[in-house]
Amino acid sequence: MVIMIKPNSPKEKIEHLVTWLEEKDFIVRQFHGEGQLVLGIIGKTNTLDLEMLQSLDIVETASQMSDPFKAANRKMHPDDSIINIGVQGTNAVKIGGGHFDIMAGPCSVESREQIIYLAKKIKEAGVGILRGGAFKPRTSPYDFQGMKDEGLELLKEARAMTGMPIVTELMDAKQIHLFEDIDCIQVGARNTQNYDLLKEIGKTNTPVLLKRGLAGTIKELLMSAEYIMANGNENVILCERGIRTYESDYTRNTLDLSAVPVLRKLTHLPIVVDPSHGTGKADLVPSMALAAAAAGADGLMIEVHNDPANALSDGPQCLTPEEFHTLAGQVRKIREVLEQ
Repeated sequence: MVIMIKPNSPKEKIEHLVTWLEEKDFIVRQFHGEGQLVLGIIGKTNTLDLEMLQSLDIVETASQMSDPFKAANRKMHPDDSIINIGVQGTNAVKIGGGHFDIMAGPCSVESREQIIYLAKKIKEAGVGILRGGAFKPRTSPYDFQGMKDEGLELLKEARAMTGMPIVTELMDAKQIHLFEDIDCIQVGARNTQNYDLLKEIGKTNTPVLLKRGLAGTIKELLMSAEYIMANGNENVILCERGIRTYESDYTRNTLDLSAVPVLRKLTHLPIVVDPSHGTGKADLVPSMALAAAAAGADGLMIEVHNDPANALSDGPQCLTPEEFHTLAGQVRKIREVLEQ
């Protein structure tokens, strides 16, 4: 349920209404928009008397929500959310609400030399966030699975050297203690509907990059975000990374850029686009990255490798540092046009 509070309503009456709702075991979230307070009520709201609520002198409107996602719904939170990525606010990068940045780095951390070199090159391109996989879910059990704990430590070392916050994938709830000082936890496409994992991440306050499932619908993505938010963590960023369709010969996935404006209408959460996984081919990444920026995405996630031909994972979709530097400059120009 959504309750719109009349402007300039007495604080005491608002607090009384909130307390009354909470005593009835409803979760009440308060969202302050431009001159408007919105109360988002989560629970069995069909037991509430709408007419009674609308009769209160501080209530402008009260209405039930038909959408299954509540906390992620723009009706509950009219203004865009802004997510701060950075350990305890240090060197924090903002995503959403007009703030745009790029997450870039290798698919997998392969060595100290590799991640430090790439971190410096990505920093030189004016990018704010370093990505890299320490734990890697692979289709084949015989493929490189990542450097695991050592990879996390190397990412932290790269962060210390460059000042860039880091985003990396968590695959198992049992490993969550290893991610206590990671700036942003990535939930990969294979785990988008791993609800036990989402619940555990929801108990943290760490920003989350939630990727769309391999064949997930937009509603399923939003419902996965709801699992995280319903457990207390509202720092969620959605990521469109392409979905599996009939096409498999010329692209790895089908990048659904229409998801950007659709999600913008449905949710207040920031939206990032990953053209690397969305296409699977390095020569397609620049055009799709520019298109994503033009479509209104709040950020991009792009894979960069110093030697794509010999990468231990996803080499065909990785840009070289030089290619990435050029693309980052082009993206900035698109953003400048949009801001005019």
